Amino acid sequence: MTTTITPTDAAAADVRKLGDAAGSRARVKAILVGSIGNLVEWYDVYAYSAFALYFAPAFFPSVDPVAQQLSAAAVFAAAFIVRPLGGLLFGWVADRYGRRRSLLLSVLLMCFGSLLIAVSPTHAQIGAWAAVLLVSARLLQGLSQGGEYGASATYLAEMAEPHRRGFYSGVWYTTLIGGQLAAILLLLLLQKVFLSPEELKAWGWRIPFAIGALLSVYALFMRRDMHETSHYQAAKSTGATGSWTTLRAHWRELLLVVGITIGGTSAFYTYTTYMQKFLKLSVGLSDTQVTTVVLGYLAVALVLQPLYGALSDRIGRKPLLLWFGILGVLGTYPLLTLLSQTKSPWVAFLLICVAWMIVSGYTAITGIIKAELFPTSIRALGVGVPYALTVSVFGGSVDAVALSFKQAGYESGFYWYATACIFVSLLVYWRMADTQAESRMERHG
Repeated sequence: MTTTITPTDAAAADVRKLGDAAGSRARVKAILVGSIGNLVEWYDVYAYSAFALYFAPAFFPSVDPVAQQLSAAAVFAAAFIVRPLGGLLFGWVADRYGRRRSLLLSVLLMCFGSLLIAVSPTHAQIGAWAAVLLVSARLLQGLSQGGEYGASATYLAEMAEPHRRGFYSGVWYTTLIGGQLAAILLLLLLQKVFLSPEELKAWGWRIPFAIGALLSVYALFMRRDMHETSHYQAAKSTGATGSWTTLRAHWRELLLVVGITIGGTSAFYTYTTYMQKFLKLSVGLSDTQVTTVVLGYLAVALVLQPLYGALSDRIGRKPLLLWFGILGVLGTYPLLTLLSQTKSPWVAFLLICVAWMIVSGYTAITGIIKAELFPTSIRALGVGVPYALTVSVFGGSVDAVALSFKQAGYESGFYWYATACIFVSLLVYWRMADTQAESRMERHG
């Protein structure tokens, strides 16, 4: 009797072979391949933020540098408006047709957004249409980024060994910070080695976006042979591919993702995308000093992620969330106040490292916490949509909110705003169950 092996059976066998024979090294490789789009995504995000000091005058001519940066920040925030749509679209693809297909599509879209910025004409060439093209490019990136997070976090969670999911979540987050680190390292090289400030403002700001487009092509190449997860295959074999009815039945978990994310995303964007502008416009450091400080604290943040993630595997997720929530509420205002008063790049670096020791209690485990809340059939949608919605409101707006407070002459108002966001999440952390203890990872329907 001849046995027919279907593509689904073969894919599932490949996954079992990957987990049983190849061991942790192959598992980490699979997670990194699944996460490479996350690196490219955050390279693109941070390239926009880091190089805004140079390209903003090309799109928004003004004598006031704060006004220029506020305009660039508004475009940055505009991309977050469409992130929930990206989470909805790519999450549906991931739950219905597989994580692999969704991840391939999202990284392909990233390429177009970056390429459009790289070749966009300036205000001097086409007037206000330059800003329109910039917004269009950021909207494409926003769609891609909205889909990438939910699909890649789901892929990470389903590929990881159950007792090491926190650690792998930290590894996954290193790719996110690694993308930012790559962008700021490129900025430092261009500033110190290859280009003058005038050349950076004239045309050099296009370089990171051209590189971003090439990185997206590389990520697409790397993902073409990635394995589908055994969780998705198991759900598909039982016919549990998700539905809007199932998603609505988990409305409490959807709201929980929102509550978990509010404080963490506001803190994360404060100490990443906005911090470069803060060090330049408020602390008064030079361009080179700003870039060096950012490069240094991002390297520290990158090392912290797998350490915190591994700790969560031993003590649970909730203690780390409470660590972030309590110290974030108590420490945000003092840390930002001290930062604004110092003129030393070394002191600024140390203060931001302290902030990252707090924030990493959220960042290192945020992906796995959300994945553990949902069954396989709706996991990508459940993770991606409420996260993208929350980030669009409380994350992408950080630069614009902070600069608005500064322009109004009440910069410390932003410190209280960031503290309030963390306090809201702290209330959620206090009441929620530990997702490690009540994980739904093995539930497929």
